[in-house]
Amino acid sequence: MLTIATWNINSLRLREGLVVRLIRQEAPDILCLQECKAPAEKMPLATFAALGYPHAVVRGEKGYNGVAILSRRPLEDAGSIDLGGLGQARHVAARLPCGAVIHNVYVPAGGDLPDPDANPKFAQKLRVLAHLRDHFRAEPPRRAILVGDLNVAPLEDDVWSHRQMLDVVSHTPVEVAGLTDAMEAGGWTDVTRADLPSGKLYSWWSYRAADWAASDRGRRLDHVWASRDLMRAAHDSRILRDCRGWESPSDHVPVLARFDL
Repeated sequence: MLTIATWNINSLRLREGLVVRLIRQEAPDILCLQECKAPAEKMPLATFAALGYPHAVVRGEKGYNGVAILSRRPLEDAGSIDLGGLGQARHVAARLPCGAVIHNVYVPAGGDLPDPDANPKFAQKLRVLAHLRDHFRAEPPRRAILVGDLNVAPLEDDVWSHRQMLDVVSHTPVEVAGLTDAMEAGGWTDVTRADLPSGKLYSWWSYRAADWAASDRGRRLDHVWASRDLMRAAHDSRILRDCRGWESPSDHVPVLARFDL
């Protein structure tokens, strides 16, 4: 049994202590982080190694993006995809001794205007989603798990108000279609929603809210997917809402699932 956690940490060096707290509280076998905002050599990997996570596969860049896979178990670097041809650290993959591959993905947020002609950031986001679709259509995943901040809340219950969010970046129809196409192209299953099919689920709350918990205008932007041959191996999904209330938090919270590999 393998527990995997994914978390957009919004600066690994700034929130190193929160990662330590999560490790001590939950002890996942594998922890995938996004938006590390540091080159690989500046990530505090020694801290996590001392806590029992000596294996790491990372891609980083100064001040932006960055993805890391930390593990109690041995990992083999399985490469990375230059998503959208942006030249940014938005994907890294690792292979476990059992042969299963973990993809850690950070899709661009896309800015504030959902118009690819007027907003280059939104155009980049759609390009990244199309790249994921085309990649997994050409190379169908086998014994694979994909996690990360995909920056799209696809379902009506993945946002606080479906009607009011239809024109807001992260829940627009074109983004939802892009994410759905990528999922279907690879035969992926949304593990969290397979386990928790009904009710509101959020993994992100804006910093702009005076009281995030009281307003509770969240979005489910962070995902765990399983390839078709692992869909029945996944279970026990959880979203750690309480982490949003930790001191100096990320605006995202961890999402976890277990796999029988």
